[in-house]
Amino acid sequence: MKAFCSKRVLLPGGICEAVVLVQNGVITQVTMGNSRPPGVHCIELGNQLLMPGVVDTHVHINEPGRTEWEGFDTITRAAIAGGVTTLVDMPLNASPVTVTANYFNEKLAAAHGQLHCNVGFWGGIVPGNTADIAPLIQKGVLGFKAFLTHSGIDDFPNVTGDDLKLAMPILAKHQMPLLVHCELTDNQTRATGNPLQYQNYLNSRPKKWEDDAIALMIQLCQAYHCRVHIVHLSSAESLEQIILAKSRGLPLTVETAQHYLYFCAEDIKDGQTQFKCAPPIRESANNKQLWLALKEGLIDMVATDHSPATPALKQTESGNFMQAWGGIASIQYALPVLWTAARERGCSMQQVAQWLCQKPALLAGLHHKKGSIAAGFDADLVVLDDEKSFVVEDASCLHRHKLSPYNGERLYGVVQQTYLAGQLVYEEGSVLALNKGKIILST
Repeated sequence: MKAFCSKRVLLPGGICEAVVLVQNGVITQVTMGNSRPPGVHCIELGNQLLMPGVVDTHVHINEPGRTEWEGFDTITRAAIAGGVTTLVDMPLNASPVTVTANYFNEKLAAAHGQLHCNVGFWGGIVPGNTADIAPLIQKGVLGFKAFLTHSGIDDFPNVTGDDLKLAMPILAKHQMPLLVHCELTDNQTRATGNPLQYQNYLNSRPKKWEDDAIALMIQLCQAYHCRVHIVHLSSAESLEQIILAKSRGLPLTVETAQHYLYFCAEDIKDGQTQFKCAPPIRESANNKQLWLALKEGLIDMVATDHSPATPALKQTESGNFMQAWGGIASIQYALPVLWTAARERGCSMQQVAQWLCQKPALLAGLHHKKGSIAAGFDADLVVLDDEKSFVVEDASCLHRHKLSPYNGERLYGVVQQTYLAGQLVYEEGSVLALNKGKIILST
């Protein structure tokens, strides 16, 4: 048994002085004030913030099959260095993709002995795999992901509305969330102009693509009452229809990503392909609307969409936005990036914890044991110096590839320590304990 003692503990009801008692990896009691329990080892944290570990529900691990992009070992090391104690792996861009129970078995086998944080898994919905949904649920996936446009890899094709009409009744029956990449391409929009200019890439994926896709998902959500989660919202023009959908009580949730909140299109220079993602980072006016929606609770949560690739795939030498892989590496910076942008806008760390911890845990069905400091919850904890800043540098980056749009940025929020099930696994720049993460299944 041990106790974490801090003048600033981030609890569901606010930040206050408290003692957090932990036994066998689980929080057994939270006592307000500074009364130390007799005979218990106390970890004295002073004025440093003790907060729940971050839950990132949008991560591309890419193993097996494309481990040269990223893999379980590197990504989970980077995760605990950034205060992420639980992540959920997307069904792509691994090879094979997680669209059958057998392929899921290959994913689980690849993860063995490589998890330095907790990892859960989404299954995939592609044309023709309706019969595979129930077996994947039985194997323990936490939900499902689908694309409405080309995913970037041919072995995970996009679905149509007709495909989803077959899948959504099954998901609704099992109360499984459907996560959707919302872009519907049209025949009018074409990539034109200099491929090195970011504005031309931005023009090639207009807001209308997102808005039309979200409209379709709202219709299907209403028809089948299936939990629908819009991933990485970037178009603020969809907010009005999301407001209406939520006002009707539809089981619709929305996330955006750190890069849409931190960067603006006007700041991206030509050839900076490290900024390429889909949907794209949009203008500052759009950024402001996303922030307002997040603060008002219309956008429920924030997730990284950590989607790395090799420098060659990112076209770092050519600077060609049209040919570069669309994805941003960022999981190690999930917490400090959001906190840096949030503090500038008058937001509190308690709000940040809602967006990064509580709401993602709810999406993944882990809200009874992850994302909060409370009795009965797993002791996945982070000690954060929220007033201290650092500059993002290659030397401290634990991603497989160091290329990131955050390189050189000064961020606030230094992770001092990370605990998994009450055990110290990371401290002040060093990974102290390996293979302490667990596979998380819904069964």
